[in-house]
Amino acid sequence: MIPDQAGFPALKTPDLLALRHNFAMRTVVLTYHSVNISSNDYAGNDHVALREDLRLIAGLGLPVVPLRTVVAALNDPANAPFERAVALSCDDGSWFDWHDLQHPTWGMQRSFRGILDDHHRGTGIAAEMSSFVITSPEARADLDRLSLIDKGWWDDSWWPQAATESLLRIENHSWDHNHEAVSRRAAPDTSPGNFTHIDKFERADRQIRQASDYLNRHCAPWRSTLFAYPYGDSNDYLEREYLPDFQHQHGLQAAFTTDPKPVTSDSSRWSLGRYVCGFHWKSPEELADLLSGAMKS
Repeated sequence: MIPDQAGFPALKTPDLLALRHNFAMRTVVLTYHSVNISSNDYAGNDHVALREDLRLIAGLGLPVVPLRTVVAALNDPANAPFERAVALSCDDGSWFDWHDLQHPTWGMQRSFRGILDDHHRGTGIAAEMSSFVITSPEARADLDRLSLIDKGWWDDSWWPQAATESLLRIENHSWDHNHEAVSRRAAPDTSPGNFTHIDKFERADRQIRQASDYLNRHCAPWRSTLFAYPYGDSNDYLEREYLPDFQHQHGLQAAFTTDPKPVTSDSSRWSLGRYVCGFHWKSPEELADLLSGAMKS
């Protein structure tokens, strides 16, 4: 059994090193939302959860690897620099990803970027997170006004700096998320609040390629290569036609759902799994159990 090095419950599996006799790459991708702040405890604050989860992962001896490294390993898993690992991502791209901010109800919140930096300084362990951002300035303004705090905390001024660092990487979460709070959606002929309806070339190109083009201009020379489906919603057209067939246009190399499954050597690169904080686990104990089960071959 893995020793409890960080004050958390031990994993209820054989030592992870014992699993190395048969190589099979398995990576658990954990996902957070920096706008999830409804308290200052683990269950109601993804910033608190991320900080505690990093301690847990370090205590278990699991490496935290960049999401791009995980995708690159799909091409040649036998030569991957890891076997069992964790990767980190966050969605939507508000200022809470990058800036320490005074929440009007819950006080000062350390940014995700700051939490990653604190972890590195405190442990010597570097942990990179991929931030999947909504790219439309109009959509983010609507979301800031109607779904956040209406303080202008959802602009993209921090993206170019983030693109030059190694803590928070900027990736594609669509043009406007097909979100119901957005006044002018890229696919107005679809029902909002669902991404499965992005099932034709014109709709997909407006949501995905347009977003990649914006990111690549805004963050040059950094180029986005990863996509996270809004709401975790995918469909056969995106997975089997648009994303693989038009890769030369959108430049993406992989796409992530929110299906709770590890990324393995056999995973489809256009339907990779992620686990969402507050939904797939709600406590350190639940995360320990999740990692235990997901790391089994």
